[in-house]
Amino acid sequence: MIVLFLALVLPPRPFLTASVTGSLSHLSHAESHTTFSPSTHSVTITKPTLFLCLSGVRISVWCVCYSVFVTKLNIPKNVLFIMADDLRTSLGCYRDSVVKSPNIDQLASRSQVFLNAFAQQAVCAPSRTSMLTSRRPDTTRLYDFNSYWRVHAGNYTTLPQYFKSNGYFTMSVGKVFHPGIASNHTDDYPYSWSIPAYHPASFRYEKEKVCKGEDGKLHANLLCAVNVTEQPGGTLPDLESTEEAVRLLKSMAYRDDPFFLAVGFHKPHIPFRIPQEYLSLYPIGQMTLAPDPDVPKRLPPVAYNPWTDIRKREDVKKINISFPHGPIPKDFQLRIRQHYYAAVSFVDAQVGRLLSALDELRLADNTVVVFTSDHGWSLGEHGEWAKYSNFDVVTRVPLIFYIPGVTTVRGCLGESTFPFIDVLTQSRYSFKDGEVRRNVVELVDVFPTISYMVGLRTPQPCSDVSFQVELCTEGHSLANTFQHSEIRNEEAVSFSQYPRPADTPQMNSDLPDLNDIKVMGYSLRSWDYRYTLWLGFNPKTFQGGVNVSDVHAGELYILADDPSEDNNVYSDFENSALMKKMSSLPPVSYDYLFK
Repeated sequence: MIVLFLALVLPPRPFLTASVTGSLSHLSHAESHTTFSPSTHSVTITKPTLFLCLSGVRISVWCVCYSVFVTKLNIPKNVLFIMADDLRTSLGCYRDSVVKSPNIDQLASRSQVFLNAFAQQAVCAPSRTSMLTSRRPDTTRLYDFNSYWRVHAGNYTTLPQYFKSNGYFTMSVGKVFHPGIASNHTDDYPYSWSIPAYHPASFRYEKEKVCKGEDGKLHANLLCAVNVTEQPGGTLPDLESTEEAVRLLKSMAYRDDPFFLAVGFHKPHIPFRIPQEYLSLYPIGQMTLAPDPDVPKRLPPVAYNPWTDIRKREDVKKINISFPHGPIPKDFQLRIRQHYYAAVSFVDAQVGRLLSALDELRLADNTVVVFTSDHGWSLGEHGEWAKYSNFDVVTRVPLIFYIPGVTTVRGCLGESTFPFIDVLTQSRYSFKDGEVRRNVVELVDVFPTISYMVGLRTPQPCSDVSFQVELCTEGHSLANTFQHSEIRNEEAVSFSQYPRPADTPQMNSDLPDLNDIKVMGYSLRSWDYRYTLWLGFNPKTFQGGVNVSDVHAGELYILADDPSEDNNVYSDFENSALMKKMSSLPPVSYDYLFK
């Protein structure tokens, strides 16, 4: 019977060459050789691989797997692009011991996880525009929320637009582009999307007085755990977005054209308006303060973020915190951390529902899934809250790629790839089997990487001046990391930046308008160091707005000794061989700043 079964699913020849949905190179215990070519989705399997079907207790499993792959010849891969808002690397798969994130950890276990991925600017609109165009903020000319790159900088092709132009049906749910002026009040429709972008109706109440306080009245609070049934419409934005995304997946399940579905969840962005039951996952008595809650003594004043956005919430105003450093009372700090983690678990549940639907619709075997965030968020580290700086804790983001047939071969014989895990009852999932990469990478790398992995032509690298070039990338494709074992690359670097209106903290230091920017902090992150220069900046100069000779301050953190970036040793090494080494690192687009 075994021989008959093999004849049904495998060609009679001893060698098999087929176009399938990915690579089988990591089938355990197989002494086979495979090569992966995303441009053709081809896999060449040599003779020893066939022995797998004849050995051990996994006979039927592997043979059916082959059947699944071979029957999906030449089917274009779909893309499910999931983005959280303000999510730092507080996930189980990133070794956070506090958080409960079983669904994202399950995704990571079937994926390749980049441990050192960095955003180009730690605030929503600039980061999202940069990632989705694969252009850095100095090229998009967007440092605030008040301009549209196609008008203010150049008519740059976006990631979803590129897929749309290549035959994909592109859809946006929730916060993908930053809404408003930054995306032309249309989420860049119709350039980027086949249909108008969807925004949940309940988002209009996000900053309203909908949080019940201790006095029984409704307030516009930072901490806003709610009874969902008592909220306007009886729902929350991310719940609505999940429902709409699932509906769209169902509508695409049996269509011939491939799809690109981008889903942006609003949490854990403030206010922490989340279902109150998620707080039970994080008893306040078990919460701890940030390990480095004080402002570093050698931190330049220009580098400090005075977290003015959370100061505007009613419950924070009530405790009358001094400007700019505070501090926030310790009991309130613990509650902020509790609510942030609860918001992460709430997002995890939405990701789980979305992936479960993908699975149930039999789309998991031919859909690339990418999970990331626009930037991180400080939870008291360095005496800071929110984002708006160049520290690791706000620039470092999760970046997870699930490539069916490349990062996993699961899903055979009806086995579920992404079964939903109820975080409220089963809060832990042991992260295992996922491929981990420690390479220093950037969000501008996402566009070329996804393009390559589904077989589209990777955009060409941008020239030094590319304002008139519609399609090019200021990032790099990470595709080679899926094919080769990791080799430590000490020369890899990422670049982030943040604007300031002055050399000292101001009420608009977190998000200055373009015309108010006087200083720009350019930050280089290598494997071992973070090196930041705060330079004079002229917002009226479209090109060359930075005065490289006007150094306002500098920061240097040696990460091997100071992983939390608390001890700025810039003044100790200002004219040293170490600084010369940092200045000689390979250029990206800010090479002129570090020479």
